[in-house]
Amino acid sequence: MTGALLAGIAGLALLDSLNPATIVAVTLILVAAPGRPALVAGAAVLGAALTVFIVGSALFLSAGAAAGAVDGIVLLLRLLAFGAAGVALVVAGIRRLRERQRKLIALPPRFTPWTALPFGALLTAADLPNAFPYFIAIERMVTAGVAPGPGLLVLAGYAVIYCLPCLVLLVVGLATGPHVRTWLRKLVQRLGAGTVKRSVTVAILLCLLGVGVASIPFWLL
Repeated sequence: MTGALLAGIAGLALLDSLNPATIVAVTLILVAAPGRPALVAGAAVLGAALTVFIVGSALFLSAGAAAGAVDGIVLLLRLLAFGAAGVALVVAGIRRLRERQRKLIALPPRFTPWTALPFGALLTAADLPNAFPYFIAIERMVTAGVAPGPGLLVLAGYAVIYCLPCLVLLVVGLATGPHVRTWLRKLVQRLGAGTVKRSVTVAILLCLLGVGVASIPFWLL
């Protein structure tokens, strides 16, 4: 486990943490939860972190075991990880060629800490197929031959970094001033409602970036 590998995985986790769905959900809880919003939001963040760690651990351990038993599996994992990342970016670019409504995130009825934890877990699990930095980080650890113990510790750190924006929002939400509440409501409206404008420039950049990422295994690794 090298410092460069750790820094790269931390950077991927920071990129992955900019997840509008989870951020909007936590903000919405802080604004609209009927009681104990900080506790309920904390439970949702815990559910998200557990999902990231458990799924990542399963993928890392199974991929590591397969890499030791099957020749060429590491190359296949590399192609899949970077290929999926490239496809996700290209799809995101194509979607920017037309206006679209953002999907609203609503809280289920009788929202409590007990329901918030699975809510956060399910919301995160549903978004994992789009989390290409997550899969690249796992592929990098498998390729580097990281042992299971250190690998699981790195994945635990990844889960914490993934939830950093939500943890910051949670701290901000503990401040009950009217200006804070107004700012949180505006954040929900900005990220969780309205229309994503059409942008040809952004679409082209995302598609080019996607092609570049998908080609990394062929010219760099």
